[in-house]
Amino acid sequence: MGAQPAGAGNWHAAWSAALDSLEMDVAAAEELLAGDHRSRELPPTAAWSPPENLGPLPLDLRPRADAILARQLAAAQALAMAMVGNRRQVAMLARVESGDDGGQRPVYVNCAA
Repeated sequence: MGAQPAGAGNWHAAWSAALDSLEMDVAAAEELLAGDHRSRELPPTAAWSPPENLGPLPLDLRPRADAILARQLAAAQALAMAMVGNRRQVAMLARVESGDDGGQRPVYVNCAA
């Protein structure tokens, strides 16, 4: 890997802490999907942004960062699928409650007068 710059221990620790934060966020999303928590019970999360002056990712942390990214992408896909399923359920319930199946309703006209 070559010579490490001065403060390399702090650089590595900063990246490790940043990955810890990302990992906790994706774990929270995965727990939501698993139904372990209700959204009203969870505090709102702030958007993640990397700490300033972090520098490049240390090579030995790359596999961990890649694994977190893969989990984030899988959680995002699962959330999108859950939202689509919820929208379908809401639409179906609206049809059941209103009696509207999406088709045309028959119209009867009393012509015996």
